[in-house]
Amino acid sequence: MSASPRVVIIGAGIVGTNLADELATRGWTNITVVEQGPLELAGGSTSHAPGLVFQTNPSKTMTEFASYTVDKLLSLSADGISCFNQVGGLELATTEARLQDLNRKLGYATSWGIEGRIIDADECEKHYPLLNTGALADGRRILGGLLVPSDGLASAARAVQLLIAKASAAGVTFRGSTAVTGIEQSGGKVTGVETADGVIPADIVVSCAGFWGRELGKMVGLKVPLLPLAHQYVKTTPLDELRGVNDLPNGATKPILRYQDRDLYFREHGNRIGIGSYAHKPLPVDMERLPRVGAEDMSDHNMPSRLDFTLEDFAPSWQDCQDLLPALHKTQIDDGFNGIFSFTPDGGPLMGEAPDLKGFFVAEAVWVTHSAGVARAMAELLVEGQSRTDLHGCELTRFEEVQTSDQYVSETSQQNFVEIYDILHPLQPKESPRDLRVAPFNVRQKELGAFFLESAAWERPHWFEANRSLLAELPEEWQPPQRDEWAGMFSSPISAAEAWKTRTAVGLYDMTPLKRLSVVGPGAQALLHRLSTGNIAKKPGAVTYCLLLADDGGILSDVTVARLAEEEFQLGVNSNVDFDYLRVEARQQSAADPAQWVHVSDITGSTCCIGLWGPLAREVIGKVSSDDLTNDGLKYFRTKQISVGGIPVTAMRLSYVGELGWELYSTAEYGLKLWDLLFEAGREHGIIAAGRGAFNSMRLEKGYRLWGTDMTSEHHPYESGLGFSVAKDKTGFVGAEALIARKEQPATRALRCLTVDDGTSIVLGKEPVYVAGSAVGYVTSAAYGYSVRKPLAYAWLPASVSIGDSVEIEYFGKRIAATVTAEPLFDPGMDRLRG
Repeated sequence: MSASPRVVIIGAGIVGTNLADELATRGWTNITVVEQGPLELAGGSTSHAPGLVFQTNPSKTMTEFASYTVDKLLSLSADGISCFNQVGGLELATTEARLQDLNRKLGYATSWGIEGRIIDADECEKHYPLLNTGALADGRRILGGLLVPSDGLASAARAVQLLIAKASAAGVTFRGSTAVTGIEQSGGKVTGVETADGVIPADIVVSCAGFWGRELGKMVGLKVPLLPLAHQYVKTTPLDELRGVNDLPNGATKPILRYQDRDLYFREHGNRIGIGSYAHKPLPVDMERLPRVGAEDMSDHNMPSRLDFTLEDFAPSWQDCQDLLPALHKTQIDDGFNGIFSFTPDGGPLMGEAPDLKGFFVAEAVWVTHSAGVARAMAELLVEGQSRTDLHGCELTRFEEVQTSDQYVSETSQQNFVEIYDILHPLQPKESPRDLRVAPFNVRQKELGAFFLESAAWERPHWFEANRSLLAELPEEWQPPQRDEWAGMFSSPISAAEAWKTRTAVGLYDMTPLKRLSVVGPGAQALLHRLSTGNIAKKPGAVTYCLLLADDGGILSDVTVARLAEEEFQLGVNSNVDFDYLRVEARQQSAADPAQWVHVSDITGSTCCIGLWGPLAREVIGKVSSDDLTNDGLKYFRTKQISVGGIPVTAMRLSYVGELGWELYSTAEYGLKLWDLLFEAGREHGIIAAGRGAFNSMRLEKGYRLWGTDMTSEHHPYESGLGFSVAKDKTGFVGAEALIARKEQPATRALRCLTVDDGTSIVLGKEPVYVAGSAVGYVTSAAYGYSVRKPLAYAWLPASVSIGDSVEIEYFGKRIAATVTAEPLFDPGMDRLRG
């Protein structure tokens, strides 16, 4: 591709104009931005956005996006006035649960480098004198708040105009009142954008169309899983208390305000108050019935994204507003509308390239808060080939097929709207839809009283109530400490009993949700050799743990590669992103050299997997299989075909819990019978079904990493403790050159194992870690180590922090002493695994 390819950006809102500017700054100027509305007021979500920017988010990526957006809008100015008014942000708590939630949110802010502090009710009133600090209508009071001084108000529409001027001066072309009617393509590549005025040739097309993004996707057969929803916003009549305080019409001096206990937020508009509400029912928008507004009729009060206000939906919230801000009793609602914006099944943006149309990218479901950050990441992706900010939680292809259906997108997006200000636990599952993807032995799991959580639409047992009776037998040294209320949610002491039985007898684990791919063809080895860090060129029967890297050496994923035959491999991967990455690479390799064709298919749904682990695992499987599963018959990290009670099974000598055993794979039709055979064979040996609670504890005791939590694309193998997964002397794989350079550079950070000194305090992840009183890192994974009798956490820390050093983890505003510890804590000699 040339230094400046032909780029067409669809949409001149806050994302599209930022992207044009970011690309132009990097030297790409052969860019055309097309907008269906007039450039001066496009009529999308940007045109009516109230502009509140609260930066703190549980996601490090989303917080980075927001922080960059603040910095960029501060730097974007005209006539001495920037496009960001840094009035600060104040989030209120009127319940103890909310106050604790704000303490937890402050932890996120600290972990991600955002300054903030918890303040009491009196200080809340000092920052926002209009507040009612007495008793509210139902007896609640303001208990405190989270103040983030760097939050504030984005002037989104003004920023768009300045970005258009800036990018135009750099050579970017903007075409307003130009509707896109189609996308031209040839040979699997995008070639142009069709408009009423003709085709605009393009090597790259980026859809930044906001809530129209789904319709743009349909033009190329791409499912864009977003739902347009209407959200209510009103402005009051003027307040006497604000006369002469702020510039008109939209000046502000007080912090932007969140009253999440009533699903409300507030900002000043000169001498008026603007109020946004999520308290109403979800209001999905039928795009086919969306009013068409011509350029000549477009105005602040007449645009496609601004629907008629439904007062009946807002009326209860108006009373809550007057309760919180008594001065509003003297005002009325002067203007209101139902503004359209986009929601997705998990609340994140949609970013990346369409897997089946080269050159077609999307940057959709992006709010003003994250707009410039998303644009920068997209520009890096286009120009450099990857974003410097980790995007795994934003990837367009992260959803499973069932999660892109209209029904799933609609239901989950509406639920996200309802829950947007709710206090949600990190493990809290969706209430609906459920039971979409279940293992073949799900019926047995339910009979055993499985408590299910959900991930990627899979039902995953976390513990089994049938094992509760084991608590009476649990040795004293295995008894877990009492958890606090938050850490105890979606947790059970039964997990301790399940870990105990796995370590001392044998456990049966459902590993079916692990995504499995089949890679076949004469080019299979070449593909996997080129994309992975491992030595794939082993004889059939070998299993290799390795990494998929980005060009800069960052970890895109970790995978297990089992060679079943000369031209057949089975991979265990992390998500649908891996599947699309591998199949696109396979398609390109096959096209470049048909003799080296390779096919990648997702076999997860047609297969199942049971983990049989524990010191008595051989005794159990020996009752139902005559195959040699001794060390000589099947060594650690080897695989072979066996028969279990007549069922054909692929046995892999692997264990994520650190115990002897196998991952046993079969086709789904045999799954229930396989479970029954193993369970019956294990009865005399005390076999149990065990869940993810025990599993997660034991994997941390062994120091096994969880991609996406412990390491991402922003980390490289050596600092992550995964240098062993890079085959010695291997060259020519993606990221190899960068890895050589990284290995030679002094490490600046490391993923460290921590043990909590008091032996009882359990954290959950993402908490800040302090050394000598300063926040220097953050927790990734955490659990109670049932086998080692202490709480564990993994954390990213400066490389200067060494084993034996003392640190502190901040949990709900409290500092918990911990010690950096050598890993793994359990069976460091690997005797149990190899036994």
